[in-house]
Amino acid sequence: MKKLGILISGRGSNMVALADAVAQGRISDAEIALVISNVATAGGLAKAQERGIATVVLDHRGKTREEHDRTMATELHKHEVDLVCLAGYMRLLSPWFIREFSQRILNIHPSLLPAFPGLDAQKQAFEYGVKFSGCTVHFVDEELDHGAIIRQAIVPVLPGDDDHTLASRILVEEHKSYAEAVKLVLSEKFRVEGRRVIEEA
Repeated sequence: MKKLGILISGRGSNMVALADAVAQGRISDAEIALVISNVATAGGLAKAQERGIATVVLDHRGKTREEHDRTMATELHKHEVDLVCLAGYMRLLSPWFIREFSQRILNIHPSLLPAFPGLDAQKQAFEYGVKFSGCTVHFVDEELDHGAIIRQAIVPVLPGDDDHTLASRILVEEHKSYAEAVKLVLSEKFRVEGRRVIEEA
C-alpha cells in the first residue's frame, strides 16, 4: 500500500479529488496518510477530516523556509509517505526538501507549462489571448513550475470566457489529470529522460 502526503494552503479541491480517486479505486493500492496545511483556516482541513484523513497544521511564520520544510518532512516520514502531492500549496519548497523527496513530489499547475508559470496562470492566459489553455501535472524540481511533465490536459478558451469561467473549466481537468498522474507515478511504469516522462507498457 503506497502512502500519499498532500500539502494544501486553501480549499483543497485537488486534495478532495485525489481522496475520491483513492476511495473509488481509480488510484489502487494507495491511501492518503496525511494532509498538511501551513494555514490553520484552510478549508481543505475540514474536508480531509470528514474523510477520516489525518491532518496537521504547521504554521510557517517565524521560521526560515528550510526550518519549516524540515518540520513537514518529519511529519511525512512519521507517516511513511511515499509520494508528496502539492494541492494548492502556496509556498515555494526549499532545495533541501526537494532533495529529501527527490522525484517524489508532484504539483499541478493551471496552465500548459512552460506557458504562464507562477500565480494567476488562468488570468495570465486569458489576458494573453491564447485560444487554448489547460493544466499540467509535473515533478517538482528547484525551479518554479519547471519539473518533468507527467500529464497535460487542453482546455479551449471560449468566446464568452473570462478568467474565472476559464479557471473553473480547467479545474475539472485538473481533478482528472492529477489522479491519472498519481496512478502512473505509483505504478512506477515510467521513465524520465531529461524533461520527458515516458510511460511504459
